Amino acid sequence: MICVKCYSMNMKKFFPLLALTILLAACDKPQASAPAAEMDLETASVQAAAEPAEQDIVVAKVGPEQITRRQLDQRLEVLDKDDQDFAATPMGRRSFIQVLVREKLAELDAKAKGLDKSDVYLSDLEDKRAELKELYQQYAQQVLDHMWEDYNYESGLLAVTDEEIAAYHKKYPYEMTIKQIIIDDPQTAEVVLRALKNNKNRWKELERQYSVAPERSRGKSLSFIPGEFIPELEVIAANSSTGSVQGFVKTSQGFHIIMKTNERRLSLKDASDRVRTILENQKLDNVFNALQNKYEVIIYD
Repeated sequence: MICVKCYSMNMKKFFPLLALTILLAACDKPQASAPAAEMDLETASVQAAAEPAEQDIVVAKVGPEQITRRQLDQRLEVLDKDDQDFAATPMGRRSFIQVLVREKLAELDAKAKGLDKSDVYLSDLEDKRAELKELYQQYAQQVLDHMWEDYNYESGLLAVTDEEIAAYHKKYPYEMTIKQIIIDDPQTAEVVLRALKNNKNRWKELERQYSVAPERSRGKSLSFIPGEFIPELEVIAANSSTGSVQGFVKTSQGFHIIMKTNERRLSLKDASDRVRTILENQKLDNVFNALQNKYEVIIYD
């Protein structure tokens, strides 16, 4: 990003600070133009017809190169709000044009010196071309994914009715809260589980010593309604009394030991949005399962 007021983007290495440009711009008084009343209608019509589209108006010329209003506006769009406000003033606009002029001068001189034919330059361009190609492919895939999801919603495959939400809530009207310790091997998990069964007050001590969960999640409680969490852990939590320690359960994350700390009943109103998301995800899973039967899927570990 070019900072109009501080003249960034490494241009300081080549040119004076933009403050000097601003000072010069401030001293550069604009020429007075003829009053509109002195221009007859016929002359105005001819000039208007001869004027190019506003965005193609040339704002500066550097050797054989031109800087157009379109190019100027495109560069202004990437500035932060303060710089955009400054560039909107007459002095700021002239200063920013001077920035583009100096960039263009550097570009022309670099080409004159043959820098655009150097191995370093061509290698950098090739790397960027490959990077942009990959970004384009990722973007194209994301667009298709979003369109596919919208299509499935619009076709009704992922639609969830109020009746479905009410039926799900009637079956699962509660929210559970647990704490968990994740351990990376079953032998250690067995030792920790026995220690907690004997004294669950050692939870923080043993979690700090043995848990392999990300640091940010340690000591945190997890609240969920059935369908929002790992199915195996949901089943154990649903069949456990509050305050009990259970485990251990193996998942792709490791071996889980859990302590159920709370359970509360939710109203249909409070649970409705969450249940809708659960049912939509379940229907989406069904669509993907059908697609896996249609297209062969092989995952290599």
